[in-house]
Amino acid sequence: MIHPAKIVLEFAGNPSIREEMTMASSLFERRLSLDAIQGIASKFFGWMCLFGLIAILASSVDLIYLDPDHTKFIFLIGAVGLWRYSNAVMHYLRGMYFLHWRFPKMRAEVDASGDEFLPSHIYMVVTSFRIPPETTYKVYRSVFQECQRLSVPVTVIVSIVEKADERLIQEIMEAEVSDPEQVKLIVVRARGTGKRDGLAHAFRALSRQMPDRNSVVGVVDGDTQLLPGCVENAVKFFGYLPTVGGITTNEFCEVEGGKFIREWHTMRFVQRHINMCSMALSKRVMTMTGRLSFFRAEAIVDADFIKDVQADFLNHWRLGRFQFLTGDDKSSWFSLMSQGWDTFYVPDSDTLTIEHPPDSNFFRATRQLMYRWYGNSLRQNFRSVKLLGWRRLGLFTTYVLYDQRISMWTCLLGLVTTFIAAMLYSVDFLLVYLLWIAISRTIVTLLFLFSGHKVDPMYPLALYYNQIVGSVMKVYSMFHMDQQSWTRQKTKLDSGSGNIDKLLNWWSSKVMLFSSISIFLGVVALILDFSNIS
Repeated sequence: MIHPAKIVLEFAGNPSIREEMTMASSLFERRLSLDAIQGIASKFFGWMCLFGLIAILASSVDLIYLDPDHTKFIFLIGAVGLWRYSNAVMHYLRGMYFLHWRFPKMRAEVDASGDEFLPSHIYMVVTSFRIPPETTYKVYRSVFQECQRLSVPVTVIVSIVEKADERLIQEIMEAEVSDPEQVKLIVVRARGTGKRDGLAHAFRALSRQMPDRNSVVGVVDGDTQLLPGCVENAVKFFGYLPTVGGITTNEFCEVEGGKFIREWHTMRFVQRHINMCSMALSKRVMTMTGRLSFFRAEAIVDADFIKDVQADFLNHWRLGRFQFLTGDDKSSWFSLMSQGWDTFYVPDSDTLTIEHPPDSNFFRATRQLMYRWYGNSLRQNFRSVKLLGWRRLGLFTTYVLYDQRISMWTCLLGLVTTFIAAMLYSVDFLLVYLLWIAISRTIVTLLFLFSGHKVDPMYPLALYYNQIVGSVMKVYSMFHMDQQSWTRQKTKLDSGSGNIDKLLNWWSSKVMLFSSISIFLGVVALILDFSNIS
């Protein structure tokens, strides 16, 4: 198999082909300029439509509903809404303080140290399964290029299933690595039984290399492209922060799909960035993302850590004991916390994730993704609070974990209450609610500008969609924690229980879900009755 880079080099030596390539490059640059102009015009039109919608809604609302002296005004703002927005403001202020004041000071101190905080050896563990070849090429090319930039020895451990991936990776290494003594490659063939097994095999291969205490391990997903400098930017913080055992990184994304799913993904990465910064202020980042995270070698070769990643489980009071199929990023965080390590976030260590939505339909794809993400979070939420406790987690992190269980209901409260009020009393309540959603989400979108990520006029709609549909998926996941599936591997967890146990779990989940929804609707009825808005 001829490597693509070799073909390009051979063609470039031919004068006629080189001239054609120059012309093609010029046309491509003009095309990029035209696309950039069209993109700016499209965004400008989008913002104008958004502000126009707000103006139309504002002109349609009866002013009595905006009168602070009127009882209906009290109903609209509500104590629950104030509590929810105060949480969001708190996270935002903490995140901006860390991003623009605390972290820059830390970065200046780290950079002033030169190579003092560099580890003695860096291991890069990369897992690939059912990744398109063009994505695999970009990812491994970026990995080897990053390895070349480092002034310390690097060992790349790849966990793969297909033989074709092994040949491609070796060819990429031959093309990119000029010093084979500095960068070494170890190939681990997994069985294709899941990412957890693939990671565990790679970690055991790592432990056989006997890494010393000053070594650092980077874990990279097979669809994540490393951007220049991301490894060195992150690994130096292990020397600077001796209590930190795991560091996760900033993500940007390139999504294969329509406009709305692209903006939905990028909006989520902005939210993630702000929340990570907020939690990093307490050194309690609550997930070691599988896209790119770094660990101290002494923590990752620990037998309990490998066991947690490969065969993590939850003992549930109703559903019994079941293993985690997904959520290895949450398991690695829990294991680090159990060992006594802190976790941190480096906002200037950047990666580019190449996202492949699990379905061409936006609604099906986002529901599948949210069901997996939120199910993972809730499973680790209950275990962390129970086994680690507030003394290990800290008061703020404990509060955040409890808030995750409540916010799924409070995020639905405004919509459900307003919808019922509109049906029973006046449609004006729905208009006021829509006006509030449009204004508040637009303000949130504009505040995202200070995060360093790009924003889009579709973000207000994406934010609200994520809030409502995400809350519904969280509520469903809460009562079906034993149901899990991979979006890429199309595999599901077999609980191994008998038919009677499965049937009992199924019925009890439905009864608990129905009971909780009934209680929620009862609370809505009490709010409407207490507000006396008729």
